[in-house]
This record gives sequence, C-alpha cells and structure tokens, in this order.
Amino acid sequence: MTDMFLEKFRALVPKYLEDEWQEEDGLTPDELDDALADHSFTIPLVLREFYLAIGGCEDLMEAYHYFWDPEELEVDDEGFLMFLEDEDEQFTWGFRTADLSIPDPIVWRRNNARGQWKSEEGTFSEFVFDMFEWAFNDED
Repeated sequence: MTDMFLEKFRALVPKYLEDEWQEEDGLTPDELDDALADHSFTIPLVLREFYLAIGGCEDLMEAYHYFWDPEELEVDDEGFLMFLEDEDEQFTWGFRTADLSIPDPIVWRRNNARGQWKSEEGTFSEFVFDMFEWAFNDED
C-alpha cells in the first residue's frame, strides 16, 4: 500500500522543531507491530503512519496534548479507540471503532467529566495538522 500521510507527518519535525527528520523520530514497522500485537483491533492507516513518522519524537508526541503510545491504545465501553489526552485530562480524543477501516477517520472528543463524545467534524490528519499549528503558534 502506498504511504498516504507518512511524508506529511515527517515534515512536522522540520516545521516545528527546526531540525531534519531522523529515523529515531518515528517507530519502525516492527516496533509498531510489536506494540500493537496484544490489541484486538487494527488502527487506521493514518494513525499507523503517524506513529511511523513521529511516534518516537517526544517533542511532538507530548506537545501540549499527549498522544498515547501504541501499546497504551484502548477502546472504551462506548466503542471509541482512544489515542490522545489533553494535559489536564479533561478531554480524550478517539475514533469510533466502526470507522477503524477508514484510512483517515473522523476524530471524536470526549468530555471526561460528562463522558459524552462529540464529533470534531474533521479527519485525523486535519485534526493533527490544526492541533500542531495551534500548539506551536500559541507558544510564540
């Protein structure tokens, strides 16, 4: 299968960290497969390529929000695969498990106090690029 998002995610390193992308910024396919081996679900292509591109880059994986390591991914009781939390743990982001076969599914946000999920009305790739733009421009 052709890499749909890999190079765009790799480009986040020079864009926000002013450094060249290095192999250690991402996970190898074997590292990712090993980390996902115990899960009973398959992650969407876009999330797989995200981890391959920047899964080892703490400066991006923990930039204001915290992307979960692949082995930490879990599905909640309502059927959402959760992958991201804000620093105050007020919100969690995920995908509906029914959408995991979609290459770039819509992202949903859960208000952790109320336990309610709401669509972000954008795909993972749109969400990630917007989030990093906001996080890094907010710090300036």
